Amino acid sequence: MTTVNNPATDMNDDPNEIALSVSHVAKSFRLPTEQASGLKQAFLNWTKGIKGYREQQVLRDISFNVRKGDFFGIVGRNGSGKSTLLKIISGIYIPEKGDVSISGTLVPFIELGVGFNPELTGRENVYLNGALLGFSREQVDAMYDDIVEFAELTDFMDQKLKNYSSGMQVRLAFSVAIKAQGDILVLDEVLAVGDEAFQKKCDNFFKQVKDDPSKTVILVTHSMGAVKKYCNKAILIKDGEIIVSGDPGNVADQYSLENAHDLNYFKTKSESEKAYRFPNGLNPLVPMLQVTPVSPKICDGLSPFVFDVEYEYTPQDKQGYLGLILQDARRGGQVYDIDTQSHYLGVPIESGHHKVRFSIPLDYFNNSEFRIFATVRTESDDPEHPEFVAFTNDDFCCYFAVRNDRNSENGILSDRVLKFEQIEQID
Repeated sequence: MTTVNNPATDMNDDPNEIALSVSHVAKSFRLPTEQASGLKQAFLNWTKGIKGYREQQVLRDISFNVRKGDFFGIVGRNGSGKSTLLKIISGIYIPEKGDVSISGTLVPFIELGVGFNPELTGRENVYLNGALLGFSREQVDAMYDDIVEFAELTDFMDQKLKNYSSGMQVRLAFSVAIKAQGDILVLDEVLAVGDEAFQKKCDNFFKQVKDDPSKTVILVTHSMGAVKKYCNKAILIKDGEIIVSGDPGNVADQYSLENAHDLNYFKTKSESEKAYRFPNGLNPLVPMLQVTPVSPKICDGLSPFVFDVEYEYTPQDKQGYLGLILQDARRGGQVYDIDTQSHYLGVPIESGHHKVRFSIPLDYFNNSEFRIFATVRTESDDPEHPEFVAFTNDDFCCYFAVRNDRNSENGILSDRVLKFEQIEQID
């Protein structure tokens, strides 16, 4: 887990330069578990101590500051709590603990088209949406022409919204959000809107906003390319807590590693087998097998990646061998299954509890996320199909990422080491 300095308590932050301050915010929801059919059942449940709901803690002690002029990214997997955080920032939810302070006018844009009425015209919907965002009619008058021009819908504004195509509705909704004359713009997953030409226009707009010190943008997205491209600061939320904060490149890389944990290389067992006392993939012969990093998990691709394999092996009548599998987690393909010179099955292992250190060179690889699995194998009657005794599951394998500006993002192997060269022309 990455150690995070609490950005909300940074002594270098000038209070006059803070656009948004989130301090020790927590939020939970009650999820019903048993519904009472009547007053009698509710009373019986109460006497038995049955609440009929369980508490789901969505946010836990969230703190950060957004300075004026920041393009601030918030990332995290689905269910991490980022959308709940945005709704608290936007005033839709009230936190159970903590405070949110805003300096300036905040324009939330959490879901495309929320507040639009299909029976009203495009013009009427602009004024309706502006009112929902807290703007007066005079303020909407001042920004109306910019909204329509950006949406490229001048000839359609007096038609009812229900006659718009879905793309036209998206363009209008997005234009209302980004052209609203607010100091702080809150956007939730709205970068991939419209066709290619409109996306290019949006890209140019965000480049302008990024360079405008009077505008502050808070962006929630799953696009790590957008985080690296636009944001100057970012946070990564996991299970309702900030686990990485600061440089958007580091945040994006850590997010990629977190996502890699969600990829399943080995088939999972049935629910009954999961209840077995050993973790999935292990057993009495191999009760422990795990891969742990020694090198930093974010690698520059110049130095080898060093890792340890710790195992416990109780042999019966066969020699055990340790195999290592390197997988490209981004593209889902197996890169290498280690075959040593000592034996085709892998590295011979001893009985008992041991730790072995390995390294792998990374200068041949492009940027990606990788993971290393360990297996224990023994010989079988068929030399080409060894017997797999144990393997590491997702919790005990090792994840790392290669990041270097000289590398490409396409393909596994670098163009520096794998390329076609013309030798000669033979006719």
